[in-house]
Amino acid sequence: MSITLVTGATGFVGSHVADALAAQGKRIRALVRSSADTSHLQSLGTEIVIGDFTDPVAVAQAVDGVDTIIHAAAKVGDWGPVDEYRAVNVEGLRALLEAVRGKPLQRFVHVSSLGVYEARHHYGTDETEPLPAHHIDGYTQSKVECESLALEYQRKYNIPLTIVRPGFIYGPRDRNVLPRLAERLRKRDVVYIARGKYALNTTYVGNLVDAIFLATENPQAIGEVFNITDGECVSKRQFFETIADGLGLSRPLASVPLWLAKILARWRESVFRRKGKPNPPRVTQATVKFAGLNLDYSIAKARTVLGYEPRIGFAEGMAKAIAWYKEHTTKN
Repeated sequence: MSITLVTGATGFVGSHVADALAAQGKRIRALVRSSADTSHLQSLGTEIVIGDFTDPVAVAQAVDGVDTIIHAAAKVGDWGPVDEYRAVNVEGLRALLEAVRGKPLQRFVHVSSLGVYEARHHYGTDETEPLPAHHIDGYTQSKVECESLALEYQRKYNIPLTIVRPGFIYGPRDRNVLPRLAERLRKRDVVYIARGKYALNTTYVGNLVDAIFLATENPQAIGEVFNITDGECVSKRQFFETIADGLGLSRPLASVPLWLAKILARWRESVFRRKGKPNPPRVTQATVKFAGLNLDYSIAKARTVLGYEPRIGFAEGMAKAIAWYKEHTTKN
């Protein structure tokens, strides 16, 4: 039986990939740190390899005999030195690519991010858009460098690699973004930028998993990059109001102009960096990008080449995410 290695399998996206593989009766392997909770993976019959990308023995064991690799592991966030993100994201990817160089492999799917595009308004931006060399935060900077590295290995060593670029990923098991947003809504601490009129690049986690599997199956996907979203326009206001309504909380009302939010973000970031603050200010350039810029990207290429068609719309996907969040917070 073929083996699929999933990195980041104890995380949000990776756990959903593992679920889908198990539902298909596939053999799953995961590279996980010794401190990780592997109970869910073990319930799926996953083969666990303990270690991380800095351990060449563990990496070699993880890739031994695999047919497919789905690389969903990453250090995420919008604050901290870029070298910390590079050490995990870029060097971790390099270790994995080196380990499979010259080995028989059917497909390597690298999960990137729509954050690799320039921090500006986007209206139907597609994969032909050149990526900037410098970014506003360490995470997106490292993701651009990851893509460059992945495509270099694909060209030089014929690794059958595909890159998928999801937008804002939401759904059940989101233990980071939705809980933080819910807490801010409870405190009435959410302020719209530009009245929340601009689009958010939503990607339901199940839709992303569908795209990943299509990328593993289609020979035309090798060496290609694909934008992945829900394929519908969801405004920032619609996004926040859907969460507020789903949790029985007050809808945000206040708003600041985009130009003012940009100035405040740059100023506060400079102050916090100068003082060596370990945590980000309330508003950063990354949050302005998320909450204030029009983030609309074309998925025409994924539809045409992969046959990708989002199965779950925003309303249904967010209802699932909120239901899981309510159940999870009630249990804890």
